[in-house]
Amino acid sequence: MPRIEVRRGRRGRELRIDGTLASYYEPGVSITGSVWDALGAPLLLLPRPRRRRVLILGLGGGSVARVVRALAPRAKIVGVEKDRRVLRAARAHLDLDFLGIEVIEAAAEDFLSRSRRSFDLIIEDVFVGQGRNVHKPDWLPSPGVGRAVRRLNRGGLFVSNTIDESAEVARELARHFPSIVRIVVEDYDNRILVGGPRPLSAPALRAAVASERILAATLPLMNFRTLKGTSS
Repeated sequence: MPRIEVRRGRRGRELRIDGTLASYYEPGVSITGSVWDALGAPLLLLPRPRRRRVLILGLGGGSVARVVRALAPRAKIVGVEKDRRVLRAARAHLDLDFLGIEVIEAAAEDFLSRSRRSFDLIIEDVFVGQGRNVHKPDWLPSPGVGRAVRRLNRGGLFVSNTIDESAEVARELARHFPSIVRIVVEDYDNRILVGGPRPLSAPALRAAVASERILAATLPLMNFRTLKGTSS
């Protein structure tokens, strides 16, 4: 059974699972200055009327949900998390319940298999393992990405947090989307992949982030690149 702990620092709180940083929360601050900001940033590519329904697979302590809530205060956000102890810790120490999201305690794979709900943006932040050996579960990227795509509204975006499987996930995204953008955050090994319709591009995403003051502090840490098909 994974070990779950909350560490309190001078400024913020860290939720760790088997020693791996899973969520970060600084009271009164919506952003994290890290990969969770990059996971939420693609929401800004959607027209404001399309920022209504967001699904987060692998809710954890709610770091991505907090960014999304700040960017889209009226959005319906659904967060799926399979570990009850993670949710308990997030509610007790990271103010998860103050975000006003629908929390579903379930495995992400099961939710995608059973749900018939549709979303404008789906963020996949699912990992298994521990320490530097975290990786995607067996159902990702295939058949998981395909199942998620079927839950997207027309013109919707799919975002995946990857580390070692970046190239594999990019190839799978290329099967479903005409455009893919990669975001890298300074000092992090993560590769955030965004799949969507044209005219999705790195310059367009960067411009969208630059226009949003909430992410102004994180923008200089982000590197955007348009991927061509299966490149990584």
